[in-house]
Amino acid sequence: MPESMIQSVLKTNYGMVKAYADHKNDGIVQVAFTLPVPYARSSSKAALELAKAMGLVRPEVVHCQRVTDGYTYFIVYAHCPHSVDFEALQADTPDVDFMTQAEVEAFSADRIGRLIVVVGASTGTDTHSVGIDAMLNLKGFDGHSGLEAYACFRAYNLGSQVPNGVLVAKAVAVNADAILVSQTVTQQQLHVHNLAELVDIVEAEGIRKDVLLVCGGPRVSDELAKELGFDVGFSKGTYPNHLASFIVTELAARTVEARRDSRLRAAGGW
Repeated sequence: MPESMIQSVLKTNYGMVKAYADHKNDGIVQVAFTLPVPYARSSSKAALELAKAMGLVRPEVVHCQRVTDGYTYFIVYAHCPHSVDFEALQADTPDVDFMTQAEVEAFSADRIGRLIVVVGASTGTDTHSVGIDAMLNLKGFDGHSGLEAYACFRAYNLGSQVPNGVLVAKAVAVNADAILVSQTVTQQQLHVHNLAELVDIVEAEGIRKDVLLVCGGPRVSDELAKELGFDVGFSKGTYPNHLASFIVTELAARTVEARRDSRLRAAGGW
């Protein structure tokens, strides 16, 4: 769906909405989970009881499969009686109008006027580089070029399994404007611990105010990112122009703020 259509849809007034399956607001949902129980008839009963405890109505086990000895996987259909006020959420969460690559480059030339330096990596023990490659590499993904293709960016992609300290050291060496971190491995909350460690290192280096901290991954949300000390978090559905739009607009805003503070100091305002 083109972004113009997405923005149009987001601006529609929906009011209270429920889950959708066969028809609008029927409340039908699908949940999947594994229980540490043997593959047996009684196992499905356990799954149904768990679904009821979740507040789901008329649950049905539509798939049951042995994972290994003592573990069974379930897919359950049910009715969720709850609804959400999407209109209120729209009011509380202003939508971002993302720029195209050409618009980002024009905006940067007009408002920043220099190359923007970014460094990125999949850090810690994370071996998955697909996320950071999609954002930074020239080819990008799904027809959207990465930041290497933008005239206003100089991008350094350090790859995967990069220690947080190495990434920060590179950022310091090249005087980076932004540090990008991709996290795909999330078992045992590894992504949370790794992202928190990065913030600690950046703060210890005394450069937190000088760089934008950006993280992304399948289980990363903007709320989680900000809670951990990042400036923004991106999840699935993010394209390089979304990332680029955030970086240039945030840097431009900080540039304006810095100039204002400089004028105030010169005038003896504070």
